[in-house]
Amino acid sequence: MTTTSEHRHPAPGDNPHRLDGRAIPTHYDLTIRPDADAGTFTGTVGIDLEVTTETSSLVCNAAGLAVTGATVTTPTGEQLAADATLDADSERVTFTVNTTLQPGPHRLDADFSGALDDRLRGMYRSSYTDAGGDTHHLVVTQFEATFARRAFPCWDEPAFKATFDISLVVPAGQSAVSNATEVARTPTEDGGHDEVQFATTMKMSTYLVAFVVGDLEATEAVDAAGVPLRVIHRPGQGHLAGYALEVGAFCLDYFTRYYDIAYPGDKLDLVAIPDFAFGAMENLGCVTFREILLLVDPDEATQPELQNVTDVIAHELAHMWFGDLVTMDWWEGIWLNEAFATFMEMAATDAFRPDWQRWTGFAVARSVALDVDALAGTRPVEYPVVSPEEAEGMFDVLTYEKGAAVLRMLEQWLGPEEFRTGIRRYLTQHAYANTRTADLWDALEAATGAPVRRIAESWILQGGFPLVTVDLVDDGRTLRLGQEPFSYAGDRGEGTYATGGDPDRRWPVPVIITQGIAPLPDGADEPVRALEKVLVDPQGTDVDLVEPTAWLVGNTEGTGFYRVAYAPGLLDALITHAPTELSAVERYGVLDDAWAAVLADRLGITDLLDVVDAFCGDDDLTVWQRIAGILGSLDHLVGPPDAREALAGEVRRLVAGPLAAVGPSPRPGDADRTRSLRGLLTTVAGTFGADPGVRHHARELLADNSPDPGAADP
Repeated sequence: MTTTSEHRHPAPGDNPHRLDGRAIPTHYDLTIRPDADAGTFTGTVGIDLEVTTETSSLVCNAAGLAVTGATVTTPTGEQLAADATLDADSERVTFTVNTTLQPGPHRLDADFSGALDDRLRGMYRSSYTDAGGDTHHLVVTQFEATFARRAFPCWDEPAFKATFDISLVVPAGQSAVSNATEVARTPTEDGGHDEVQFATTMKMSTYLVAFVVGDLEATEAVDAAGVPLRVIHRPGQGHLAGYALEVGAFCLDYFTRYYDIAYPGDKLDLVAIPDFAFGAMENLGCVTFREILLLVDPDEATQPELQNVTDVIAHELAHMWFGDLVTMDWWEGIWLNEAFATFMEMAATDAFRPDWQRWTGFAVARSVALDVDALAGTRPVEYPVVSPEEAEGMFDVLTYEKGAAVLRMLEQWLGPEEFRTGIRRYLTQHAYANTRTADLWDALEAATGAPVRRIAESWILQGGFPLVTVDLVDDGRTLRLGQEPFSYAGDRGEGTYATGGDPDRRWPVPVIITQGIAPLPDGADEPVRALEKVLVDPQGTDVDLVEPTAWLVGNTEGTGFYRVAYAPGLLDALITHAPTELSAVERYGVLDDAWAAVLADRLGITDLLDVVDAFCGDDDLTVWQRIAGILGSLDHLVGPPDAREALAGEVRRLVAGPLAAVGPSPRPGDADRTRSLRGLLTTVAGTFGADPGVRHHARELLADNSPDPGAADP
């Protein structure tokens, strides 16, 4: 007779957190019967296995479960009773039989039960209150990274991919959603429940399994690149689902074309959850979202709110290919899943709404990553992970923003089409399988012929980044590019990097230089920009210039994850030409690097204010976000009242022109970014500038309850 007991034993293998591979799952038949009112569930699972070595026991993951019965079926059809022993510390269950199993196909069947989690992980109970004040319970899953084992016994590691047939036994008439299409709904013999069966999923990791049960509604499905797309929501929220459908349909089509691979699932549901610890989760075919990140009224929302919803949807749908179809082998690779999805969310959002200038806005997030990565306590983007919990440290700005910025740097330096060819090669070669980070670099290298692995690993496997120095020598005929590790003044020379790096570390730096040609060639009546792609060696690189230059940009379109220090004459020339000849993101970069230089004790405050003054007539939101950040920091640093008043007067002078240009109130036809710029300039003038007129106007708007919603959230 099968029993459940608690027993602690040493885990096999070198890593106590890895299963030994003596059996490999290929398919799960999973039935779950949740009871939301009682906060419990029961279930059965049948797992088709390939036993790889002689053994009398099968070891998989389970946590917080009671296993009440188990059998192992041999290739001859013999059913063997199995004793189940749970180890709470290692979160494993060992199924032992009274004979030796030979290599080959077997099946493990188990009955189990458990409690719905109350910490928004595994299978948990959510709830909402309807318009009449009644509470409705939902059953929701969140299995990343290792919480599937809290819902059913399984091989809960990303490399153990399998297909799934899922059935949910739910109260009659209640909604049930899972990874694949519902194929049957059958009343149970007791008459109070329905058994909902779903189609077989693709081969996927356990952390991507999902199901949601409760009193929910679904929109009508729309066709998106041949895929039925719905939004699942609680009753009464259907009017907020249209925008998500529009974005989801656009992104599915965009990614299908970008990857040149059909969406790997048979349907796609976007599910709004009232309380969801993650912002969203990329479960194949059943993507779950915190409600405010999916449901929105575009007529009432601000541009940043719409952009945020768009970003999140794009991010999760990018994972359907990069993460779900092709999955990391172990959790140290989670950074690549998230960094690539962040990179692709920018690309998709930029394609969806070009007027939002998403890549320009990404400069702000990139700056945050640069700031963190300049500290002595930084870390490599990828680092060895022994336990899944150690991967939790990867969910930060270095994984998402630095990782995405490094990918953007590679994409622009290799060429967007060449980069995309490498991505397609990677996804096609490893579809339905697992990879390590180097597999992507090798695919990009094979597609482009560039030394991608050597470049990428220097940025991913060590912390920090370089300061690229730019100078002209040989009477302006030679461009000299150098590098050194960048750090802020307080961290320079104090201890070592937490990553094991040192002040002598260097990078192969993929740099794109823009040269402003002067004098203009015959027949040219507009400024001429010439691009030069350079891989800056650790010892520095000289580039012979064919044409004379009036100015140089050392980080074209802000695509490089590094800071730039210009020789004094070059900085002066760049500032002079910036308002008319540099793009918005390049202008942002000049300001951002100047402020970083102040913090690194490489530039004085007076020189910084000269740079800011040169940009005060700018009309771009992102540029002004950087100026506002600088002014806000200075406002915090200024102490004496007379100095504060002097700074406030300077702020009023800087803001006056741009604020007059956009006007104090909304105008017909205002672009979204113009509305946000108005709000930002008003904030700067009224706070750091203490402008009495702006403050009076703000009081009037609040009294009338009529502020521009776009300006309220710059």
